[in-house]
Amino acid sequence: MNDAISRTEKYQKTRRAFVKTCLATATMVAANPTRLALAEPVRRYSRALLKDEKGNPLSSKFMVENEAFVFHYPYVTTPCFLLNLGYALEPGQVLETSADGMYTWQGGAGPAKSIVAFSAICAHKLSYPTRTLSFLNYRPEKIRFVGSDELEEERSQLIYCCSERSAYDPARGAEVIGGPANQPLAAVELEYDMEKDQYYALGTRGGELYDLFFEKFGFRLALDHKIDDVKARVEGQTTVYPHSTYSKHSVSC
Repeated sequence: MNDAISRTEKYQKTRRAFVKTCLATATMVAANPTRLALAEPVRRYSRALLKDEKGNPLSSKFMVENEAFVFHYPYVTTPCFLLNLGYALEPGQVLETSADGMYTWQGGAGPAKSIVAFSAICAHKLSYPTRTLSFLNYRPEKIRFVGSDELEEERSQLIYCCSERSAYDPARGAEVIGGPANQPLAAVELEYDMEKDQYYALGTRGGELYDLFFEKFGFRLALDHKIDDVKARVEGQTTVYPHSTYSKHSVSC
């Protein structure tokens, strides 16, 4: 019963946020109609089937609610988070990058529209999950953080970076809700094949930081992934790992 109430509250909260965003977007567009035409479309990369560690296509049963998963896309060295938030997530969230680019988030995918994916590269100082250590983590439990209004808040189901304390809300397109990050995590566009119960990554929306990421960590990425070309694109498929086993240690703060 408590779980049902909790999910209802989350859904109502998401709906309120969605309506608020629509009103804010309408006001913004009315003030400057040309910005609507500048909204960024999805950047298309390879259509990559998500597979588990055994090489089987990832099914919805694999996606345990509130557990974080890691896969690489659109490059073989760029990590992403895959999450099942457990309730339907509405499309239409309008977000903005640090370069003043607008884009619309697709919302949730899958049978319950609860599956989301984002770049796991923090928009502040590019912290990311490695095989050894992860400062950037999905936190399903309630945590305390300083919000964008400089007031302390307590929330659950956040992506939180313990490196510089940036907080992102995955239910709203990984929007920044606290800390120094200046734009949302880039969203990974997902396609769900209902007949086969399979998931594909198609592209990204939002502010990509891949060039900076390669420049800063290229040598380390080559060593960690045992490859020469850290900018090699994912082609056809990509493997999904539970974050709990992908990174040996996840820093909680």
